Amino acid sequence: MSNSTPATIEDVARIAEVSIATVSRAIHMPEKVANSTRLKVNQAIAITGYTTNAMARSLRLGRSNMILVVAPDIGDPNFSNILVGLENEARAHGYGVLIGHTQNDAQRGLEYLKFLNSNQAAGLILFTGILPFGHQTMTARLPPSVGVFEPVFNGGIPYVGVDDVEGARKAVDLLLAEGHRKIAFIGDSRTRLAYARRREGYDAGLDAAGVAPDKRIVLEGDGTLESGRHAVEQLFMRDTLPTAFMCVNDQTAIGVMIGLGARGYDIPKDFSVTGFDDVPQAVFMSPPLTTIRQPRTAIGKQAMALLLEFLSDGQPAETEILLRPDLVVRNSVGAPSRRWTKR
Repeated sequence: MSNSTPATIEDVARIAEVSIATVSRAIHMPEKVANSTRLKVNQAIAITGYTTNAMARSLRLGRSNMILVVAPDIGDPNFSNILVGLENEARAHGYGVLIGHTQNDAQRGLEYLKFLNSNQAAGLILFTGILPFGHQTMTARLPPSVGVFEPVFNGGIPYVGVDDVEGARKAVDLLLAEGHRKIAFIGDSRTRLAYARRREGYDAGLDAAGVAPDKRIVLEGDGTLESGRHAVEQLFMRDTLPTAFMCVNDQTAIGVMIGLGARGYDIPKDFSVTGFDDVPQAVFMSPPLTTIRQPRTAIGKQAMALLLEFLSDGQPAETEILLRPDLVVRNSVGAPSRRWTKR
């Protein structure tokens, strides 16, 4: 193989004259592959130089050098850049990454638990905010684990993410500086800890501005586009309108913008809207969305570094690492509309 082109699993499969699936089984589940097939795969790995890959070392050495990453939705626009940071840090230390996609299905979580209990992964990175199974007594059987992007609810495992409180505070302070006092928080949650922390930042900002708690508008939400659209309809039905919408994430904010646009309102002339995350779609909205940017690649790198420290030393030095967010000001925020301030 060329030194400039890393060997791939397709190269191994072609030389071993087996399918890619068979190569994968030989690497991850060698007990399910015939010895003759495993020998051919081993030989192909040696020929191609695929031994630089952590999966090949796992096969050769009989121990796992893989990290399992469990995510509820790999289509989430936040996922890919965090994964880049995770993979780069893992590869730099001789580990590979496997992706487990739960699709918010508890049964899939149980399947990944079985995978972990068979010692086929050295460690676990969780995007889900919950442990990947329902029975808390089984946590002792988990390998070293780190939560990322979403703190693990009642999980008691280390976490790496953005400082949600600080980020939300930056968003609310911007709205306050523009003159807004009737600011709706869309996406409150008792179980999503990241969302609860963003609510905390919202409240801290309004406390500092002297806005009484009974003057605040807070709606629950699940972080989806539809929850943002639904929030707009709820507020119009209640006839309790803010001058600005501070949304728990960009998907919610985009839903709010769509809901307001469908009613013929202009942003930011009639309402201001902020998001959180800075997903790629944010800049393509009309107007582009003001939001809070997460340092996603850096989060991934820090999370993997913390997990590798856990694997090496038996216990990480820190149980929570929070990276600083950035306020990204675009065109979805302006001064309050006189139409609503007079009400």
